[in-house]
Amino acid sequence: MGSNKIIGAKIKSLRESKQLSIEEIAERSGLSVEQIERIEGNIDFPSLAPLIKIARVLGVRLGTFLDDQSELGPVVSRKKDNSETNKGIGFSNNDSQARKHMEYHSLSQDKSGRHMEPFLINVAPTEEGAQFNLSSHEGEEFIYVMEGIVEINYGKNSYILEEGDSIYYDSIVAHHVHAATNNTAKILGVIYTPY
Repeated sequence: MGSNKIIGAKIKSLRESKQLSIEEIAERSGLSVEQIERIEGNIDFPSLAPLIKIARVLGVRLGTFLDDQSELGPVVSRKKDNSETNKGIGFSNNDSQARKHMEYHSLSQDKSGRHMEPFLINVAPTEEGAQFNLSSHEGEEFIYVMEGIVEINYGKNSYILEEGDSIYYDSIVAHHVHAATNNTAKILGVIYTPY
């Protein structure tokens, strides 16, 4: 939860430093004023798509919201630093009432100037009858299934991936990633956003 609060504070600080109102951010990003207020107020923790849109409007990389430090050289991420005791960032889909079904553990938050965002992602079990809101954003995504089974809705197609399977796609096409069963899944996700 602490990481989520940092994201909201960083967005608000960047917005204010550029002397932009919430209404201006909403208009330029295509998001609602209420959604931006909820993100800045740490009420909602959206999917990556709205964050990418906000980053675009503010003229920063997506990673700016996740950065802890600015390391110019290589960044090493240790297994012990990504353990279950080290809570990640929880995002829901675009629905403000949605559950937070994915927990992201950044593998590069200390690397400055990056264009890729690698994450270890814990995907919560899918609730019976769950409806999925597909989202899209500029860039590309790569997903490798480490544990469990995931389903990726991509445009009008669906793909079931099991442990050891991977998928690489253009994220401008509407998509949604979720556990395909009532068991938790774990994936390595790499998101590239052009800037």
